[in-house]
Amino acid sequence: MSPAPSIGVLATGTCLPERILTNDEVAEAAGVDPGWIVRRTGVLRRHVAEPGQAASDLAAEAVRKALTAAGLPASALGLLVLATSTPDELGPSTACRVQALVGADRAVAFDVAAACSGWLFAARVAHDWLRSGSGERYAAVVGVEVYSRFVDPADRATAVLFADGAAATILGPVPGGTGFAPIRLGSDGTGAGDVLIPAGGSRLPASPQTLAAGRHKVYMDGKAVRDFILRIFPEVLGDALDRSGLRLTDVDLLVSHQPNPLLLRRAAVDAGVPEDRVVIVGHEVGNIGAASIPYALATADRDGRLRTGSRVLVTAFGAGLTWGSTVLTWTRARPQGALAAPRTEVPRTEGAPL
Repeated sequence: MSPAPSIGVLATGTCLPERILTNDEVAEAAGVDPGWIVRRTGVLRRHVAEPGQAASDLAAEAVRKALTAAGLPASALGLLVLATSTPDELGPSTACRVQALVGADRAVAFDVAAACSGWLFAARVAHDWLRSGSGERYAAVVGVEVYSRFVDPADRATAVLFADGAAATILGPVPGGTGFAPIRLGSDGTGAGDVLIPAGGSRLPASPQTLAAGRHKVYMDGKAVRDFILRIFPEVLGDALDRSGLRLTDVDLLVSHQPNPLLLRRAAVDAGVPEDRVVIVGHEVGNIGAASIPYALATADRDGRLRTGSRVLVTAFGAGLTWGSTVLTWTRARPQGALAAPRTEVPRTEGAPL
């Protein structure tokens, strides 16, 4: 039998809603000063979906762009895995909506729910699936959130952070020595109540009472989440390095979930990661959950920070509680039979990184 192929990221694509929600707007509703938002989080702006624009709409556009960048038709996809905490509806999978929108009629489509760690969980599924020998060659792995529908504008703990956006990656065979190292994942359900949307599921179905109590909005224990991130970050970082036989000096970039720019920067510095190796995008887009990591990858690619052989340390953490890490060795390999295509564009927004 032939050895299982190495699997890596062949292309990326992103989609941000056109509407930008400024700190001035958020601050007024949350009862804080705009400067307070910057000092406490580092977020400068966030994008918000238009009425009628659902998670599947953003995700489909991101997948289309990623396919274009890879030079592949939608029919080449054998798998479409979507990560989100804000699906179009409780059922069916939002991935099935995206499958129909992009015309990926040969793909197996389903959702993965791991909150802000979702893209890495979905990438693990796709990675192992493509290596299994079942015949699928390419997979779309997309993270998307439309948090604006679930945020209480008066809650400063969440309104200043959470935003909308999507980012997709095309996974497929890459040359040996590149692609994903083993992806390690973890979870601790005893912390499931630290950040969640309490109502709307089978425990608290929608009712006049849950609506009146605001139970369909995101709740977050900010201190508990911060403490979890600062504790788990060095653990997942060290685990990825140990399993890959690498030292921190061997890593070219750190791509992580972006809870907010200041917290990510603090965690990275505490772990000894040089500041110039950390990809920061949260100042421009806020916390876009499962889309954060692939959006950061796409941004690094756009900015010319990735080249063949670049080692990218990927770390994830989110509600559940969930976490994970891996090392991704970048490649410019083109899919077999792919058409020539430009590098995916990531929208630029005004303002320098913090």
